[in-house]
Amino acid sequence: MEIYKNVTRKHSHSKGFRGGILCNIRVGMKKTFLILVFLFIVISISALPYIKELRHEGLTFAMAYDYFIGRPDHPFNPKDAAQQLDYSKESSWAALPVKEDAADLIPTGEAGVDQLNSEVDVFFVHPTGYLKGHHWTDPLEKDSATKENTKWMMANQASAFNGCCSIYAPYYRQASIYSYYDTNKLREEIHAFVYQDVKKAFEYFIKNYSNGRPFIIASHSQGTHHSIRLLAEEIDGTNLYPRMVGAYIIGGEISKSWMNKMNEIYICDGPTELGCLVHWDTMNVTLLNNDMPRYKNNICVNPITWKNEGALSDLSDSKGAVYISGNYSLELRGHDDPKGEIFGPLEAPIKEYVQAQCKNGILFASDQKGTRFQGFGGSTGNYHGLDFALFYMDIHENAILKTKTYLDTNSN
Repeated sequence: MEIYKNVTRKHSHSKGFRGGILCNIRVGMKKTFLILVFLFIVISISALPYIKELRHEGLTFAMAYDYFIGRPDHPFNPKDAAQQLDYSKESSWAALPVKEDAADLIPTGEAGVDQLNSEVDVFFVHPTGYLKGHHWTDPLEKDSATKENTKWMMANQASAFNGCCSIYAPYYRQASIYSYYDTNKLREEIHAFVYQDVKKAFEYFIKNYSNGRPFIIASHSQGTHHSIRLLAEEIDGTNLYPRMVGAYIIGGEISKSWMNKMNEIYICDGPTELGCLVHWDTMNVTLLNNDMPRYKNNICVNPITWKNEGALSDLSDSKGAVYISGNYSLELRGHDDPKGEIFGPLEAPIKEYVQAQCKNGILFASDQKGTRFQGFGGSTGNYHGLDFALFYMDIHENAILKTKTYLDTNSN
């Protein structure tokens, strides 16, 4: 019995010992959990300004939060960037008249142009396609989702000029999407670095491809941020300006204050005006009466009427929206692996599709809720992703009209 009692006591003591350990483990796990919760709250609070800004750009809350936590974990250093491209090589261009590329696409039922024999060129600077947080600038991997995103831009944006012109669109060490949601100082530093690629590509284009022909400058989003500098430093007030048919500098919030610094380039206020600039940032008409002071000083030219500001356009004047071809990769994490996307053919235009009105620096367009375009429109009503698609044929036909006007005007 005594032995049994001792064993029992020993066993009891052992259970108590193990119980204490388990208790301590539970307490430790609870503390760890509370610490993680605390850190999550701290990170979430610090992320709120970024998330609010990203939500304004039309992203879901989950995507906005992902952007915040996925930023590069190292400072920007130009020495870490990929080597600058050699623009004498065809592989350094996303679109060239001498090769088959997605910019050659044309909507079903519409006519393209012989890009090898066109009298006018387009220099197109594409928007952001690099969404990963591994680097501050595109590492220019040969096969990647970023490259496919650039093809998406050629198919759905640059191709709008395939009715008038030969299209030249350089690859460049574009800034990561994360650069837009960091400090102004860092963003300006990165964009100043990236601009050197755009400038070099343009200089090569002028010297080796253009051969004195007239040209159009076209861009979207990040491409627009670089193009306005290109216009200011390389074209406005120079011997290149008389050759500029016009500039379609879209989706980049260009201010009237910036325009006031131009010597010769001005805001277009009609469909046939030459040497001028058009710009718009598209939003859902349901936001028409919202107070958005951020945009009030911005330029807005209606791509249906081609008037600076002005009244609501008539539905009958809409030349046609063109539905988007292929998928744009929005994956923020993981490797930048290609998805095997195929672009084209483009669908036939949807004529008389949209109405639009410029007000307080914003282009308000018809509500796309419940339409095929809804997924590209942003849950907040920001139609940045539809700046081209809703007005594709308006851009297409206006570019044809402008080039014809320019050639007729300068025929002697």
